[in-house]
Amino acid sequence: MSDMRRMLEHRSHVKLKTLHGPSAAAISALLYPHAEVVLHDLATRTIAGIWNAFSGRQPGMDTLVEDDFVDDGETTLLGPYEKIGTDGRRLKSVTAVLPDGEGRAIGLLCINMDVSRIDEAVRLLSAFAGTPQSQPASLFASDWREAMNVALHDWLQKRGLSLSALKRADRVDLVAALEARGLFKTRNAAEHLAGLTGTSRASIYNYLADARRMSAEKDT
Repeated sequence: MSDMRRMLEHRSHVKLKTLHGPSAAAISALLYPHAEVVLHDLATRTIAGIWNAFSGRQPGMDTLVEDDFVDDGETTLLGPYEKIGTDGRRLKSVTAVLPDGEGRAIGLLCINMDVSRIDEAVRLLSAFAGTPQSQPASLFASDWREAMNVALHDWLQKRGLSLSALKRADRVDLVAALEARGLFKTRNAAEHLAGLTGTSRASIYNYLADARRMSAEKDT
């Protein structure tokens, strides 16, 4: 590289880093160590600055990927898009077109986020949260508490309701649905449901009486 070209490149890099270097450094500090941030100089087609360089690149190297980039005056953001790092890690990247003081594109700010650890975490969580097998009938056939828990949350989910939003009429309907499934045959069922719904046992018996009365009126 000639001295003249080296001097022009230095000036171009200084201008770009003066305008946009602080933003690049701030992004890198926030996302460290998971993101590499690169300033590409469009005038010299070289890297003006790089932070957390896990790709092995250095300032002054050719930009390569952006060699054919042409500013159309409209594009300001490219991506997010996927890349593969030099060591095979999956990267999620985004590129912003950087203007000078007069609106002309002078550089590109590229953020390469290493999402391989996120992929690993997703696989781990999926393994733990994977679809379980059905409950063994030999263990839970007589577990009326579990049956009531499941019935309660099924009822809420089908109606798009939450316990805190239930009105008296809703609670009567809920108790009626649970009784229809035979879940009040156990002596302590009302007390268990009272604990689940945050009401008193007396209230549950009142709801149950209303449900039975309404059922009887329909049958007559």
